[in-house]
Amino acid sequence: MKRVLSLFALAVLSVGMVCAGGNQETSQTEKPVKEIYFWHAFGDAARSQWIEDRADEFNAGHPGYKVVVEAKGSYRDTLQAAILADKQGSAPHLVQVFEVGSQLAYDSGIFMPVGEIGSFDTSDYIKPVLNYYTINDTVNSIPFNSSSPVLYINKDKIVEAGYPADYVPATFSDVIKLLETAKAKGVEGAKFSMCLHGWYFEQWMSEQNAMLVNNGNGRDARATETNLNSPAGMKIGNFMAELAKNDLYTYSGKFEDWNGSDAIFEEGKAMIHITSTADLGNISKAVEGKFKLGVGFIPIPDGATRNGTVIGGASVWVTKNHPEDELTAARDFVLFMTNTENMVSWHKLTGYYPVRNSSVEALKQEGWFDSDANQIVAFNQLLQTKSNKASAGALAGTLTDNRTIIETSLQKILQGADVKSALDEAKILSDTKLKEYNANF
Repeated sequence: MKRVLSLFALAVLSVGMVCAGGNQETSQTEKPVKEIYFWHAFGDAARSQWIEDRADEFNAGHPGYKVVVEAKGSYRDTLQAAILADKQGSAPHLVQVFEVGSQLAYDSGIFMPVGEIGSFDTSDYIKPVLNYYTINDTVNSIPFNSSSPVLYINKDKIVEAGYPADYVPATFSDVIKLLETAKAKGVEGAKFSMCLHGWYFEQWMSEQNAMLVNNGNGRDARATETNLNSPAGMKIGNFMAELAKNDLYTYSGKFEDWNGSDAIFEEGKAMIHITSTADLGNISKAVEGKFKLGVGFIPIPDGATRNGTVIGGASVWVTKNHPEDELTAARDFVLFMTNTENMVSWHKLTGYYPVRNSSVEALKQEGWFDSDANQIVAFNQLLQTKSNKASAGALAGTLTDNRTIIETSLQKILQGADVKSALDEAKILSDTKLKEYNANF
């Protein structure tokens, strides 16, 4: 395998001195403490501190080791920095990698399947979550922060439009009918909002049990082409075109603007909104006292049998070329960080799914879902997801580029471009990127 630096790093990143060893001062009777480095992508205080606290707890119970935690920037920055650090002989032991970076991480050659570091029980991990990170029947990384999209609903506007307060549009045509009815009745903000992100295109492909890329979504063999202009892709494009034509869709005008699109819904400028389950806590607080909030499964294309969503978020990968005891300690820290109790705590803090079934049960037992019925909807959507190659998610080394291409295509459609022409062009561009990437292997 030819590993080309430009394949993995789009910009030169400054990589600090890291890695095992260090210069700890020890007494003559103490063994040196071995440092285990964990690079993650959370720059905010709350999530970073939670990880630091878990590291402190693990360190207290493992006196021979010290987990050292460092935030490295965005998901892309974190993965690129790790690959460059490996080339310099100073790779961290653990790296948080976003889900669409899985193929890139796999191809980089710097990581080893976590399943090869001794046996451990994976049966408690939620199956649709674990499936994403299972490549060639091997668990390559341990799920950490996982999410999927759900439909957020302004119940007050639903009632104003003449629908029951608990109404949830199940299909694309249901969405159009709801918004048209609300618009005709003069409901302010009779629109659908969603940030323009390729992630949602991926979700709607999965909901149709359709593959985003060929060769079994890249899980039977390396993907060589995309299916962006397939009948399933056309249904998505046509839906966006109809929304735009009838002035029923709104967004900030920017790609991947999570906060901007959330603000549109929170301010009452849209009556239904799709975003991540990880935003449920923030949105609930933002709309408290303004309107009643509902949550439902995302609507799907007409004629489709609901297949389920693709998991989003990230997992933790283990790098190669460290002493065996350090690899074991690194793996044990991730297993500790994602244990039942810690995943309950993580979910309450962030809104991300706890990745273990036992954590979901613990939350049920303590009545967590009784206090907020919206929380259980998100879990039910995940747990009802069918386990197959479509819902497992695509594997391809260019998925980050693919998302940008999809976003550009959808923006053109919103601006009036022909749906087929826009998606044909997107496929050509995405396939070209994929061909260039695959030429390295």
